[in-house]
Amino acid sequence: MRILVVGAGAIGGYFGGRLLQAGGDVTFLVRPRRASELASAGLVIKSPNGDVTLKNPPAVQADKLAEKFDVVLLSCKAFDLEDAIKSFAPAVGPQTSIIPLLNGMLHLDVLDNKFGSERVLGGLCAIAVTLNDKREVVQLQPMQSLTFGERDGKMSDRVRAIAKVFASGNFGSVASEVIIQEMWEKWVFLASLAASTSLMRTSIGNILAVPGGRDFILGMLDECTAVATAAGSAPRAPFLERARGMLTTEGSQMTASMFRDIKVGAPVEADHVIGDLTARGDAAKVPVPKLRIAYTHLKAYEKQRG
Repeated sequence: MRILVVGAGAIGGYFGGRLLQAGGDVTFLVRPRRASELASAGLVIKSPNGDVTLKNPPAVQADKLAEKFDVVLLSCKAFDLEDAIKSFAPAVGPQTSIIPLLNGMLHLDVLDNKFGSERVLGGLCAIAVTLNDKREVVQLQPMQSLTFGERDGKMSDRVRAIAKVFASGNFGSVASEVIIQEMWEKWVFLASLAASTSLMRTSIGNILAVPGGRDFILGMLDECTAVATAAGSAPRAPFLERARGMLTTEGSQMTASMFRDIKVGAPVEADHVIGDLTARGDAAKVPVPKLRIAYTHLKAYEKQRG
């Protein structure tokens, strides 16, 4: 099975690297700078689950991409999606399966319109990973998972085949029959965390420590939950229990990557993570006042950033 990993950054580099380490037929679609780094230093993974250096991993640049692949693993930021699509489009054939690991749901519509819904699976990952100053992939915590599946809930032959290959990577891959439900639940948690910590510009623990902080965070979770419920994917009780627990842990230093991006002046996924949820709430006539304030705040940040 030929796998094209779009990018060799933190997420693509980790999951693609583990598959390559296991002997998988993996190629990284990268920009010139990253191609040079991989050629000289290799793909370096530093992880509590085991370090590895993969020398001269297979890589291709967009202008040289001509062959078709069985699987395209897509893990870009939402604001880079259009450029990513242009770069990997030549690799998509009639039998290609695209597994996007982006947050939210809006990207599914974009990919469906370009390639057809039959080629686009649902997907998500849970991992804390970054690129350090040496451009090494650094996993910050042992937790890791990559979940994917048919969006209609069927356990298809292609999902079984992909699952068999992904299992070799030992990164907690799961072939799911409820992938849309799981994507919605991740979105609900992520949006609650991102909206709260980005708007208040601090950690969950600090928000909880001030008057009204707990009610604000739980109110944000309630709004996100209501939107998911209106969309037909009501978050399940065990998920809500875990989410409330994580969002009400006193002293927690947890923040969203969106907040951390704001701190360093980086672009954020305002439209994809918060704006789209707000729009879906409006369409379903679900009141989302806290989400709307967070979205306005993020758009003002984008305006200031230029």
